[in-house]
Amino acid sequence: QVQLQESGPGLVKPSQTLSLTCTVSGGSITTHYYYWSWIRQPPGKGLEWVGAIAYSGSTYYSPSLKSRTSISRDTSKNQFTLQLSSVTPEDTAVYYCARDPTHYFALATYDYWGQGTQVTVSS
Repeated sequence: QVQLQESGPGLVKPSQTLSLTCTVSGGSITTHYYYWSWIRQPPGKGLEWVGAIAYSGSTYYSPSLKSRTSISRDTSKNQFTLQLSSVTPEDTAVYYCARDPTHYFALATYDYWGQGTQVTVSS
């Protein structure tokens, strides 16, 4: 059974960098052909795909967030990390990490999700 767990600060100040880590257990993040995504849900809005890192280490980003987003991984710890720079209150959301067995990054295709972590951007 694959399990994902998000961790990171719950409060970030405007203009700072948001950093979250997803720790995966029960499966390796380098296993073919899985893709590991970050997805967020702002209050009162729908789910929004932020970006992903593939089993190979290739990265993919939402066009609207690409200039501020970086996703990396530590294979020795079986973790992948999201960094979102220059945050504003509009980046306030519940952030989820999830596994996609396809390359479509469609919400319906994700088979395992973390429980989500609330991140609030406020001074």
